[in-house]
Amino acid sequence: MLPTPSGEKERFHALSREARQIFGPAVADRIVGNIYRQAESIASEVVRHAPEGGRSWDHRLDDLLTSRWFGYPLMLALLTVIFWLTIEGANIPSAMIASVLFAGQDWLAELFTAAQAPLWLKGIIVDGVYRCLAWVVSVMLPPMAIFFPLFTLLEDLGYLPRVAFNMDRLFKLAGAHGKQALTMSMGFGCNAAGVVACRIIDSPREKIIAALTNNFVPCNGRFPTLIAVAGILSGGYLGATVGEGMGALLVAVLVVFGIAVTLIVSWGLSKTLLKGEASSFSLELPPFRKPQVGRVIVTSIFDRTLFVLWRAVKVAAPAGLVIWLLANIPAGEHSLLATAAAFFDPLGRALGLDGYILVAFLLGLPANEIVLPILVMGYLAQGSLVEMEEVSELAALFVDHGWTWLTAVNVMLFSLLHFPCATTLLTMGKETGSWRWPALSLVMNTALAMAVCFIVAQTARAFFSLV
Repeated sequence: MLPTPSGEKERFHALSREARQIFGPAVADRIVGNIYRQAESIASEVVRHAPEGGRSWDHRLDDLLTSRWFGYPLMLALLTVIFWLTIEGANIPSAMIASVLFAGQDWLAELFTAAQAPLWLKGIIVDGVYRCLAWVVSVMLPPMAIFFPLFTLLEDLGYLPRVAFNMDRLFKLAGAHGKQALTMSMGFGCNAAGVVACRIIDSPREKIIAALTNNFVPCNGRFPTLIAVAGILSGGYLGATVGEGMGALLVAVLVVFGIAVTLIVSWGLSKTLLKGEASSFSLELPPFRKPQVGRVIVTSIFDRTLFVLWRAVKVAAPAGLVIWLLANIPAGEHSLLATAAAFFDPLGRALGLDGYILVAFLLGLPANEIVLPILVMGYLAQGSLVEMEEVSELAALFVDHGWTWLTAVNVMLFSLLHFPCATTLLTMGKETGSWRWPALSLVMNTALAMAVCFIVAQTARAFFSLV
């Protein structure tokens, strides 16, 4: 019907009511119908419609990206490409930053020597605090500087809402929110950033579920450990091999396992402690846009990369101090670090690990990047953080300390499932407004990691006669 001014519309309704009173409902309906038909006839003579063309490219792309058959494979393929670019692209800048920072360590050590500072002070500041900070910055900064811009680029392009659309059904079945797919993806760069990203979820209950389960996807701080151990396992150094060059596939399988654990734990929380129904998720897919590269770089570097790195640096500095003290203060014939490893060794053996591995994870609470250097330092009985250049050297050291393929598998599983780092725990407390949720995450993740490793270890020993 053609639009009519407000006064004409009221007059039309008044005439309709009057016609119903005079002629009855049947005749009145016929009169009104004739008026509508005449209006349509007039409109058809003066209104022209452009012929419909084919579907636009963005509609075709949406059909592909949100398809039941192609949506998930394309999503995983794109995420794999981002991981590959992050891991491969971070190697060279990470080595360059490490060389600069450790050259600074040598200069700082010479400065302390020239000033005739006590050896213990030089050890604490240079070998403890500075070296720990150097490891954290050199390992964390390059991957985050690559991953966050790539992730922000997908966000600016308009692809991330398609990811949420694809994952919504799975998270809804788990009693969580579809937007948790986005926070989970952010956790691949940094779990603390993933917790911050939970702000996009409106429901407080579902926001807490997303924050508690974000740690089950590996961050860039855990990737160095996972990649190194996967390389050792696939290289046949431990008496069993999954195939040369299969390390990347092992890491990919581990990532998929982490996503599955995220869904299972989210379902468990939604049925118990955080009981409730998944809230409705109204998602309007935005059009694909040309990314604003300048804004992407500024947002990802300043709002995400440097923000997360600064939090990690604040907890890594005191961690370096504690690690140096434990490695250099004697407790009888051995250091405190070796004594603690001996104390935890029975528990570690039951989990398919050993005491030094558990101590390395405990001391790596401030930052996951330092777990592997602490482990090597403990095995070599060195007084400061160390790292080996070649995988073969690392494998030989582990074999000398009783590693088998079971040890490697359980180190990867424990690294994936264990408690969040201190930065993530602090972020979780601030974002949720309560410290009971970080405490729950600490206990829940640790218990889950120990249970999985215990089951795997006992099953392997029963079927493969491992010690």
